[in-house]
Amino acid sequence: MRGQLHLFMTRVFIYISLCFQFLPSDIHIYEHTHTTQHTQRMGKRVGLNLLTRMAFIVFGMTFIVLISGVLAGETTTAHKFLKAKRKLDHLKKHAVKSIKSEDGDIIDCIDIYKQPAFDDPALRNHTIQMTPNLDSRMEATTTIEKKSRKREKEAQIITTSQIWQRNGSCPKGTIPVRRIRKRDMLRADSIEVYGRKKPGVWHRPTQLDANKNSYLQQINRSTAILLTEGYRYLGGKGDIKVWNPQVESDDEYSTSQVNPSVYGDRQTRFFVYWTADASKETGCFDLTCPGFVQTSNEIALGAAIYPVSTSRGVPYQITIFIFKDTYTDNWWVQYGEKINIGYWPPHLFRSLGYAAEAVEWGGEVYSSKVGVHPHTATAMGNGKFPDYIFGDSGWVKRMRIRDNSIILKHPEWVTKFSDEYDCYDVLYVEDYVDDPEFYYGGPGKNPKCP
Repeated sequence: MRGQLHLFMTRVFIYISLCFQFLPSDIHIYEHTHTTQHTQRMGKRVGLNLLTRMAFIVFGMTFIVLISGVLAGETTTAHKFLKAKRKLDHLKKHAVKSIKSEDGDIIDCIDIYKQPAFDDPALRNHTIQMTPNLDSRMEATTTIEKKSRKREKEAQIITTSQIWQRNGSCPKGTIPVRRIRKRDMLRADSIEVYGRKKPGVWHRPTQLDANKNSYLQQINRSTAILLTEGYRYLGGKGDIKVWNPQVESDDEYSTSQVNPSVYGDRQTRFFVYWTADASKETGCFDLTCPGFVQTSNEIALGAAIYPVSTSRGVPYQITIFIFKDTYTDNWWVQYGEKINIGYWPPHLFRSLGYAAEAVEWGGEVYSSKVGVHPHTATAMGNGKFPDYIFGDSGWVKRMRIRDNSIILKHPEWVTKFSDEYDCYDVLYVEDYVDDPEFYYGGPGKNPKCP
């Protein structure tokens, strides 16, 4: 499944996906500098003026192409290998302790002042903010809220942890960093783009398919979301059910998060992601590039989370909260109600220093086979359509937003949306429940979505 939470900035699109389960939720931040004409609330996407430039080089002689290709390929491969080795050696030399996880990962405990964020020249003299200035747990307590919390305890919903924690812990003054495998890094087009998503490109279909509900959709991406807008948002929160969705191909992902191209397997992992230009030249997952400043010695970004929910078993969830510290303008990520993992400094973004225009909860699938036939069989959630009766699908509960009042509260106006509702659908339940609930997901390819 992927659980994700998005924050949209004034005239800038900031997408925060919280990895809540297997991507997607997904914590990541996107900043798009598209020109936005108008956001239509009821199922229509934002109109964007985009110009895509494409360059073509044609060689006149096949023989020259082949020879050049072999020579360039050998040189590029050797150079790429050396760059990967240098980057991995640089990270490992700062480890004061290493922990071998039973799932095969190695977690290096790195000096907090030697973490990858400080490879960014803009952060060379940065003073680490160890804790946020505001109480992130501030919430308007009502009778309904008390009933919701009581019902949650009675349901025996359990919060997940990370597998590596069974084999040790990192000492204070260090942060746990998942060691990148060389083979995973070498699979990327280049060492510089390892850990970065493919650039987001929007397109308007020439003819709207009966399965689609989108007049503007990102190429190779299919989303199923709940959207709220209309305020100056300083945070968003949600309880996300943890699943392990099927991912059909290694170059695809479902934001819960299963991402074989980055992590080399199909485990459900907790991740964060950021970008300032729709992933064209900036951004990455976790700590694979400078950006996110980690402060916690308890959570390893990109590490597997366990246990995950099963259709007939106990439900497991993860609680994610992304919020702005109004004193420092840092955007914090909180895990499980009490662990403040770290933050994105405001210098990474042009408009994030102010506030978000909207918040989203939901899922995303990335594949070259979305919006076409045959469709990908990569699942969202647990691969089943929204199920309110038994809860056997992806869901987000106890959704909250933070506005200028600094108090966590229910979103007042929401809109549900799916790019391809016959492939991945959405359901918002607000009647006859103490707290509104959002269900989403689907199998991808199926008889209605061939």
